[in-house]
Amino acid sequence: MARESFDKEIELLRLLVLTGGAFSRKESAERLGISVHTLDKALRRLREAASAAGADGAPGEDGELGLGRLLQARRERGGDPLLLFLFRSRSLKESEIARLSLLQGELGKGGRTAAELLDACCGGWPEASPWPDEKTIRSDLAYLEKAGIVARAGGRPVRYRLRDELWAALEPEELRRLELFVHAMAHTRVPSVHGFLLQDSLRRLLGRDGALSAGVGFAYRYDCRILDEAYLHPLLAAIEERRTASFEYLTPKSEHRYAARGTNPLHARTSPARQIAMLPLKAVYDHQYGRWYALGFTRAHGLSAWRMEGMSGLAIGGAADPELFARKREQLDARLRTSWLVDLGEPTRVSVRFFRPEGAEYDFVRERVLLQGQWGETTEEGPESFRYDIEVNGTREIRPWLRSFGSSCEVLEPEELRQDMIEEWKELAETYGAAVRQGAQS
Repeated sequence: MARESFDKEIELLRLLVLTGGAFSRKESAERLGISVHTLDKALRRLREAASAAGADGAPGEDGELGLGRLLQARRERGGDPLLLFLFRSRSLKESEIARLSLLQGELGKGGRTAAELLDACCGGWPEASPWPDEKTIRSDLAYLEKAGIVARAGGRPVRYRLRDELWAALEPEELRRLELFVHAMAHTRVPSVHGFLLQDSLRRLLGRDGALSAGVGFAYRYDCRILDEAYLHPLLAAIEERRTASFEYLTPKSEHRYAARGTNPLHARTSPARQIAMLPLKAVYDHQYGRWYALGFTRAHGLSAWRMEGMSGLAIGGAADPELFARKREQLDARLRTSWLVDLGEPTRVSVRFFRPEGAEYDFVRERVLLQGQWGETTEEGPESFRYDIEVNGTREIRPWLRSFGSSCEVLEPEELRQDMIEEWKELAETYGAAVRQGAQS
């Protein structure tokens, strides 16, 4: 089953969302590390995907980055993310879509063998197009079986049936409530392309008027981060099957966001991306920033973490040594026990004094520390403050959380973190002090 690569489109969507379409075509091409011609082709595919999905206001072929305005408009209206259009209309070839539609339509009438499905496909196939053969039909059935759409009914010859137990077991009102639940979860929890695809299936089953979500919209604020799921599910499958993986990686500080892969050896150029070959061990979601991290083992760097937004060209390799996987997974779990999120550095003791809000009946500072402070311990110091102690890997990941408490938090140790926080507050005081003085003069 041929699948198209969305690397360029994914990175272009990410760039459009982050910049609001402010870059010109040339600037966008330079940022992505591709030519203007390749950028135009990627834009054309995105426009076609948006038009195929019925997106209002899709820009014309005018060469401008109007997709940025389209993304903003869809965000304000609470529409589905544009990446979903790519999965809907460009993840399969047109001939594959036609075959799969015929197969699912025939299986909807009852169990069928591969030979019976071949006859049905040939009977409903356009005369001008070449007929599919039995090998192609069996490949399509294997793809549908892996996707969980069909199942083998057993017997000889093997018969296939649609996996429609969910639809058959629920009453119409239960299906409507399920569709609304999936709609809310797919928009407000960990972003999931599969959640949107499940909702699409429920909407087609219920019809436009039967879906309860028709009048419920969500303004999804992290369009670029749902794109990481293009690699999340293959990585999760690789972890479950104990397989290796390779990809090109660009750090968040890199000037490029996409590494073009040239096909002409006469015009080869050095890629800014690093080639990573690793044994994936775990995928972690950062709820604070809405980022996905892939954690794994490499011969060169040992146990490491990579942000999925910097990954491209993911390829799943062969099976890894089960003993090596078990050993490295155990080491990773041990390192993560004192990690705020994915920091694998050396454990550091952090001590903080939190001040209770003055004149407030409800101590929301302490409540928040108890809720978000993970395994840290609190010690009462009096009516005005309490102490919080935790042993955590490094201070990079806990620092934004401490900073968010503002003047209600005082770092006691380590000294390096305390001095860093002091310098940050001095910079803030300087910035706002200058603004206040300028306002007073005017």
